[in-house]
Amino acid sequence: MFHKEGFKIIVFNFLMSASMVISFEILISSENIKYFLQISILIQFLLILWFFRNPKRNIITYSERILSPADGKIVTIDKVDENEFFKDKRIQVSIFLSPLDIHVNRYPVSGEVIYSKHHHGNYLVAWHPKSSEKNERTSVVIKNKKFGEILYRQIAGAVARRIVNYALKDIQVRQGDDSGFIKFGSRVDLFLPLNTEVKVKVGDRVKGGITVMA
Repeated sequence: MFHKEGFKIIVFNFLMSASMVISFEILISSENIKYFLQISILIQFLLILWFFRNPKRNIITYSERILSPADGKIVTIDKVDENEFFKDKRIQVSIFLSPLDIHVNRYPVSGEVIYSKHHHGNYLVAWHPKSSEKNERTSVVIKNKKFGEILYRQIAGAVARRIVNYALKDIQVRQGDDSGFIKFGSRVDLFLPLNTEVKVKVGDRVKGGITVMA
């Protein structure tokens, strides 16, 4: 299964790949060169399919747990000043998504979306400490009965240039459901209350909608 955000890109690349393979077959006489180019085009198309994959997951919702909003690697766990919404200290947990990770984003908790804002910005590498504040990003706050207000932030990277956010203000969302997509490498940050008991550590691999973060 592929994510809906990739359908147009997949179709476009399929048509381009098919036309190039046919062109190589007609125009290039050298069998070695022809096969090399055709195989290269096929590999490129398979990588596109791999990037937009959206495997079905058996997601269990927890009223007293926070789930990972993305697949990737934990690169930061730190107490920071969150100056956009809370304007106080929070625990920041950052997940880096490589181009090979599944790029579907998921709601970490259930509740009401009380804040959703897109910011234009730079395209620093996603693991840069300032990317959370300087890069193009979308910030979403969900009001949850157990944890109060939880902020997650989708951050574009040096390669990722398009953030898709489905979290509209005032809607009710369910933990683990599809909340958006970031195309081609990125990062997702969680901002949690200071009394939150974080269950992961730097270097851990996490899965969106599966791994318990707190």
